[in-house]
Amino acid sequence: MEDKKLTFIMYPWYAMGHLTSFLHLSNKLAHRGHKIFFVHPTNTLSKLEKFNRYPELINFKSITVPHVDGLPLGGETTSDVPIFNRNLLYQALDLTLPKIESLIQEIKPHFIFYDFAYWVPSVARKYGVKSVHYCSITPSSVGYLMRGENPSSEAEMMEPPPGFPVDSSIKLHKHEARLMVALHSMGKNSSNSGSGSGSVSFTQRLLLAFQDGDAIAFKTTREIEGPYCEFVEHKFKKPVVLAGPVLPEPIETSNTEENWSKWLEKFQEKTVILCVFGSECNLKKDQFQELVLGLELTGYPFFAALKPPIEAETIKEALPEGFKERTQGKGIVHSGWAEQQLMLAHPSVGCFVTHCGGNSLSEAMINECQLVLVPNFGDQFINSRLFGGDLKVGVEVERNEENGSFTRDGVCKAIKLVMNDESEEGRKIRVNRTKLREFLLSKGLEDSYIDALVQKLQCLL
Repeated sequence: MEDKKLTFIMYPWYAMGHLTSFLHLSNKLAHRGHKIFFVHPTNTLSKLEKFNRYPELINFKSITVPHVDGLPLGGETTSDVPIFNRNLLYQALDLTLPKIESLIQEIKPHFIFYDFAYWVPSVARKYGVKSVHYCSITPSSVGYLMRGENPSSEAEMMEPPPGFPVDSSIKLHKHEARLMVALHSMGKNSSNSGSGSGSVSFTQRLLLAFQDGDAIAFKTTREIEGPYCEFVEHKFKKPVVLAGPVLPEPIETSNTEENWSKWLEKFQEKTVILCVFGSECNLKKDQFQELVLGLELTGYPFFAALKPPIEAETIKEALPEGFKERTQGKGIVHSGWAEQQLMLAHPSVGCFVTHCGGNSLSEAMINECQLVLVPNFGDQFINSRLFGGDLKVGVEVERNEENGSFTRDGVCKAIKLVMNDESEEGRKIRVNRTKLREFLLSKGLEDSYIDALVQKLQCLL
């Protein structure tokens, strides 16, 4: 039984964070000789190929994302689509049902891993294929945010749901709860159809995805999120299987990265602040300016990879007056692609200012940089409380409770707290941070989790 090689179809949601997360797991499974058919939007191939460590076992299957009225022409991933038009991309995902069914018929895999394509379990079941919801967000996020079909009120969303682990630091601020209630309501008037002709609401989609599969899988460990895993298992009455930390494989140095390496090498070890907010985060112009002014205020050298703010076409026009001249040679604000994983590992980088996306935190945890947390949306709020509150391995930038705004002084204060050797609070955070890194990199930890995952999957067959 243990030697049986499995065949998987992977069908992640059309967001780079989800696609790379599924691909990291695919590498771990392929390392053990299992075969993967990885379904992805056509234009993402060039970004994904470099992460494929086992091209002989991981077979990319490009899918043309069907066009839905209102979607930008050629729009394939969440970074191409404004957040409030995201329901159109869900509809496009649903229109691929016949293609996925054909693929299941053709490949006859043992398992199909999915996330937002809530209809996968019913299609897979027709052909005797097991379906696993591989969730790209944490069990703590699922446990806190999934409140049933009807959106909670702001007041309810600010408090943990009944039965949530009592020792948890996780709660939402007022502005975050407001945003989550709006998100839960999104797409509520869409037609409810699993046939691809329409789309369910966002909340229904997630609930169905969790309820209908044969198991739920997470990228975490019981040591870090054990009580949250048990809460989710009890809530959905499904086996919860853990893949462990699923650490990203090292990637080869690129030409772009070599240029940044030369710039980073000018500075002393652990003195540079790296600030990256992911491919989807557009700050408002005033917040963008407060962020970069906060980086400047620290006095440390910094490299910030950010999208232009909502009200600006380019980074250049969004920068505060005189900022470029004052930070010349010491600070860079860059709007293009940054090899975050490689830059985090650079000896000069001492602090990582992050939007708290799951992949970014995974990459940060295995490096030695300190963490400053600036969550922007959805599960990022929960990740920030988990890492800043429960685990106490980073510090969150203070915000206005009502509107969520932060100031340059708040950004500067948080960075100095984790970077300053003389601060008692900062020292405790750094000690916790080191312990967690050592745990995640401990010999045999990842292998034991992946082996146990495969064994549990075998038992489902």
